[in-house]
Amino acid sequence: MPIPSHSLENDFPEYSDTIQRLNREDLKFKTESETYHKLDKQIRGLEERGVATDDNHFNSLKIQRAHLKDRLYHRISNSHQPPLH
Repeated sequence: MPIPSHSLENDFPEYSDTIQRLNREDLKFKTESETYHKLDKQIRGLEERGVATDDNHFNSLKIQRAHLKDRLYHRISNSHQPPLH
């Protein structure tokens, strides 16, 4: 059974437009976003293969992903422009 993706778009659907805009306009955001997605894919691959959750390397990857996701979320939420009505 596949492990669900923790992509930014899946976890923050209300910011989908902002995420897309930042990926187009902000090179640093795009680079960090790509790094985040690679980490997520690597972690999901390990989870699907049944790596023990007490493995230090595995936990280190998950902590890196969490810190990076937190930084990206702050960038997204601070850059969010509500739609005009």
